[in-house]
Amino acid sequence: MASERLQGVLSHLKPTGVKAFTQKNPDDVVVTCALRTPLTKAGKGGLKDTPFENLLVSLMKSTIEKSRIDPKLVEDIVCGNVNEGGAAYRCRAAALAAGFPNTTACASVNRFCSSGLFAVQTVADQIVNNSIEIGLALGIEMMSAPGQREALSFSEELLACQEAQDCLQPMGQTSENIGKDFNITRELQDRWAAQSYQRAEAAQKAGWFKDEICPVKTKVKDPKTGQWHEVTVTQDDGIRAGTTFDSLQKIRPAFPKWGDKSTGGNSSQVTDGAAAVLLMRRSTAERLGQPILAKFVGATVTGCAPRIMGIGPSVAIPKLFEKYGITKDDVDIFEINEAFASMMVYCMNKLGLDPKKVNPRGGAIAIGHPLGATGARQVSTILSEARRQKAKVLVSSMCIGTGQGVVGHGCGEGICFMSVSLASLCIF
Repeated sequence: MASERLQGVLSHLKPTGVKAFTQKNPDDVVVTCALRTPLTKAGKGGLKDTPFENLLVSLMKSTIEKSRIDPKLVEDIVCGNVNEGGAAYRCRAAALAAGFPNTTACASVNRFCSSGLFAVQTVADQIVNNSIEIGLALGIEMMSAPGQREALSFSEELLACQEAQDCLQPMGQTSENIGKDFNITRELQDRWAAQSYQRAEAAQKAGWFKDEICPVKTKVKDPKTGQWHEVTVTQDDGIRAGTTFDSLQKIRPAFPKWGDKSTGGNSSQVTDGAAAVLLMRRSTAERLGQPILAKFVGATVTGCAPRIMGIGPSVAIPKLFEKYGITKDDVDIFEINEAFASMMVYCMNKLGLDPKKVNPRGGAIAIGHPLGATGARQVSTILSEARRQKAKVLVSSMCIGTGQGVVGHGCGEGICFMSVSLASLCIF
């Protein structure tokens, strides 16, 4: 009885919510560098002819240069990717070409659109478990490349289960399902998409993306002449300046077989790009003189029905809040991956979020969604935006059929929490 009373007293004294994670400990997992390449239109943009491994080499070299980390100290590199069957091989070769020694290990992970953030979680978990002290998480998708995907088919046993059968539904169909099931009208979707484009355009013109983007020197083939030209890609090229609600209303439905609400204007863009997040133990960062941008706190995961996979953030974020004792009122900025405007509008309504707090720099509809890279890209974007606004608590969330998120608090140094429906939480 005495011990129970003591535990009760201690539970009242123990800080909860945001305050519980502001304490600094030598064993904390921290982010010391986060950056990304420009995101460019697949098949048309500045990276369309860049080989997968070449983009990784460029990103890794930029990470080494910006962080000033000794490559010999990085023990593992985990690369998130969806479509490239040889991702593990290419990542390993790219790491060696970029200057990492052969003692630095490599692996690839595929959690669909959550792959980049899952890579961050995987590295963080290794540090928590004392497997490594320093690791690099990557995310990359070259959607200009055909990849090595095969047509998916299921056995009769799986097809006998309706939810298993639903896993075969294309993402466009799942978006139309959300529109129909929850009455997310075409007007609502186009209004959200227009806002995304306008915010991204404003952010780009104001130069807000510059500190998160590393330029990429590459070659581009002229489709008309066949000649190759050396270029340096410095900014996202999918942002359509001057986009309005009226202009989006003129676009025809993209998936008429399943519905009439989702279009090429209110859905995420097909994109090439990559991102990197360097993590290590706090004591290690301090010993090496590395800047501490955020503290990684932990992760949680949940799922949702595959036929409406886009609503993942609406179930991931509440679970994240409950796990860490915070509420939406603690959050200054949300970033939710805009796979489709249908799921964005649903999640906004379901969670009761203030639109002014969500995706201040626009999202995947305007910037692009290189599948395996987006989770890691969101980390670089959210940390950059936190510095700009001197914001306290940030939440970034993805959807795949599971949702995903990152949370941060404060300015200067942060704390990261992760959710697939991986939710990741960062407190600064």
